[in-house]
Amino acid sequence: METALAVVLWTGVVALMVIGVLGAVVPVLPGAVFVFAGIALGAWIDDFTLVSGKVVIIAAVLMAISWLVDYLSGVLGAKRVGASRQAIVGALVGTVAGVFTGLVGVLFLPLVGAAVGEFIAVRNLPRAGSVGVATWIGMIIGIAVKIALSFMMIGLFVFALLF
Repeated sequence: METALAVVLWTGVVALMVIGVLGAVVPVLPGAVFVFAGIALGAWIDDFTLVSGKVVIIAAVLMAISWLVDYLSGVLGAKRVGASRQAIVGALVGTVAGVFTGLVGVLFLPLVGAAVGEFIAVRNLPRAGSVGVATWIGMIIGIAVKIALSFMMIGLFVFALLF
């Protein structure tokens, strides 16, 4: 492969992985998908010599787990405290609204949305607050797990390249 093309492609690998790690925090970016795309591109560049198909499959499994964590983390936090359907919908609306309001919105609007949804359902402010906090804690734990899975994927790729 030409040197210039190889540099461009490997730069793409790194860029995809960086975007992927950012995507583990920002809900609008499918972080694990970007990391996986970087791994698949890196494996392809090398004709699957150093980064084998087995490594790519393991990365795909980690990507799927990350997607599941992303989907379930806030919902499980809310369900753990017996949140109403309105609270879960509120958390979803808060998450979507948060994407358009910056990092603070991404981090805190799901909490507000869940609390408002629960308050609408039960008209109990302390209960609504606890549901909002439980939803938020679930999301924060989910973000931490997604970041860890992203770094596991990247570590697996780097290990395959170097050893």
